[in-house]
Amino acid sequence: MERLIQLVVRVARLGVGLAFLVLIAAVLIQVVGRTIGNSPVWTEELTRFALLFLVAFGAGLSFRTGDMVNVDVVCEQLPGRWPWRLRLLSAIATGGIALYLLPFAWKYVWIGRMQSSPALGLKMSYVHFSVFLLLSLLALFALLRVLGMLSGAEDGSPEKPEEL
Repeated sequence: MERLIQLVVRVARLGVGLAFLVLIAAVLIQVVGRTIGNSPVWTEELTRFALLFLVAFGAGLSFRTGDMVNVDVVCEQLPGRWPWRLRLLSAIATGGIALYLLPFAWKYVWIGRMQSSPALGLKMSYVHFSVFLLLSLLALFALLRVLGMLSGAEDGSPEKPEEL
């Protein structure tokens, strides 16, 4: 189970890194282009698309490390196993909502095949896939947290990322 979690985390981190690299390159090309007086029109579009994929890959990682918005001031002060129960309920709710939304996200991807982006000419289904990816990874990370908590492998408290 731990190896599966590590693999998913590595893939998501790689996705975040690649999306960030594309984002930086597109913005750099745009800034240099504006400086010399001729900025390519496609850079703005690519920047938006890279940002969507950055969020899609990063949402599950943020859930895992506890960097997502989380109101736990009261929950963590409760006695006994209540904090654990509430973290479990939160993971179940997050995964459940993400799974519920997946078919609608896929419909959104399917609709995108009929459209193309104006500057890049990219099928919008590739761009819309970022929403499906976000929900899939969020559901997967929530499921892994639930399984880890129920098996006793983790307590559901946020995992701190390793130091670089």
